[in-house]
Amino acid sequence: MGAQNPGNLATPAYHRGSRAVQARLGVQDLAEHVARSITPGIRPVAAAFLEAQPMLMIGAADRAGRVWSTLLTGPPGFARATGPNTVSVAGGVPAHDPLADAITPGGTPVGTLALDPRTRRRMRLNGIARPSARGFTIEAEQVFSNCPKYLQKREWYGSDPDRSETGAVRHGEVLSPDQVRRVRAADTFFVASAAPDGVDTSHRGGNPGFVRVDAPRELSWRDYPGNAMFLTLGNLESDGRAGLLFLDWETGTTLQLSGLAHTEYGPQGRVTRFRIERTAETPAASPLRWSAPEYSPANPAAA
Repeated sequence: MGAQNPGNLATPAYHRGSRAVQARLGVQDLAEHVARSITPGIRPVAAAFLEAQPMLMIGAADRAGRVWSTLLTGPPGFARATGPNTVSVAGGVPAHDPLADAITPGGTPVGTLALDPRTRRRMRLNGIARPSARGFTIEAEQVFSNCPKYLQKREWYGSDPDRSETGAVRHGEVLSPDQVRRVRAADTFFVASAAPDGVDTSHRGGNPGFVRVDAPRELSWRDYPGNAMFLTLGNLESDGRAGLLFLDWETGTTLQLSGLAHTEYGPQGRVTRFRIERTAETPAASPLRWSAPEYSPANPAAA
């Protein structure tokens, strides 16, 4: 999760992992400045943005402690603010998903990301989720927006009228040859990470090839310059559990990976390495259909 409300002087803006990364890279002052944008409340502009989205990424740990990133979809308004600190999500997590039973009445730390590829805007909301009659609610602890760097622009074509249900989930422990191909062709993925103070879900984007498959159980990617918060890298410094989500934007198929990650620092920059422990591929998991991407002008050339 990483950051807390900077207005609460009893709570540090970042946990020890994020601060360690910031100090390593000499960006503490910039990180403190950026932390002022983090609030525990949902402002009207954030509420309006959330309610306009047909999808929401959510990260959490399953009952076994594995971290996963999951895609939730619905008509705009399925996820909406119902109070200054509360979000309601209709439908809950699908029964086939690795996080289907993760949200409990006692409260489950979650990190969410609302993303609009049409406008290259995104908002992160982290907090505590509990089941509700509608699906589940989230009591927000952190709400903040990120810049549009590395976001590919896509148009939303609507929902597939022929999709009646998802395909059978395919579980595994290594990537199949077809999954390797799709990961290497990806221009976007989502990463959930855990830390002592909660869970965070973030976005990674780049030109196809920016994610490397080094072995059937090992991925790596360069960490591009961002906002200096280092929430994901800070979580990996403290914990290491992570969940990745790859979405086929044209067919709705999702590939979820759960495992452990760490970041290496060298003269050529930062590289995050991820070792797969579990995989879950769901054909037509999403009914949403999107156009081919218009790549972000900020994307570096893939190595």
